[in-house]
Amino acid sequence: MGTSPGSPSSVPPQTPETSSGSPQKTGTGRSPLALVVVAFVVALMLYFGYHQARRGGVASIPRAGQSLIAPDFSLESLDGPAMHLSDFRGKAVLLNFWATWCGPCKIEMPWFVDLQKQYGPQGLQIVGVAMDDASKEDIAKFAKDMGVNYPILIGKEAVGDQYGGVPALPETFLIGRDGKIVDKIIGLRGKGEIEDSIKKALDTRPASSQASLAQ
Repeated sequence: MGTSPGSPSSVPPQTPETSSGSPQKTGTGRSPLALVVVAFVVALMLYFGYHQARRGGVASIPRAGQSLIAPDFSLESLDGPAMHLSDFRGKAVLLNFWATWCGPCKIEMPWFVDLQKQYGPQGLQIVGVAMDDASKEDIAKFAKDMGVNYPILIGKEAVGDQYGGVPALPETFLIGRDGKIVDKIIGLRGKGEIEDSIKKALDTRPASSQASLAQ
């Protein structure tokens, strides 16, 4: 029976075992396809093991229950003066790591512009961190062309490492009014899902003191 147009083919690669009516034995007694599969599995294990090692700390925050304090940092802004994450304490923060070459970033940035307008009066502050090699001038032009209405900071690898290495872009952290990470989004998600995470961050209470944050 043939496969329908547009549906993935389930036909395996042609090998000595599959190209004829009966199995053929190789000189080693092992199927070349089996060797390829084993090599593929080993490569996957090495790949995920490497990235799991890089993405310790914040990258492995639980989705529910306990959460972590978002690491503070100081980064140069497009306007010149340095900004700290702690400058926005008491607000809900959407911290977005992005780059000018990142296609999905260009899709979600207009959403962030709308969400900043909608939820800014409720205490939301979106902060973009540019993680690429473009010049400050090029990043500023890009942000202007995109109509960005929130601070853009010039990223550093050291800050990315504080947040688990930021192995993929875009990567977004939702930080509550108490300075704790309440959600993390890797890659492009729907605007509605991002909005739900914003509401979760807004639905937190500011820490009463620095001591309570340390606790």
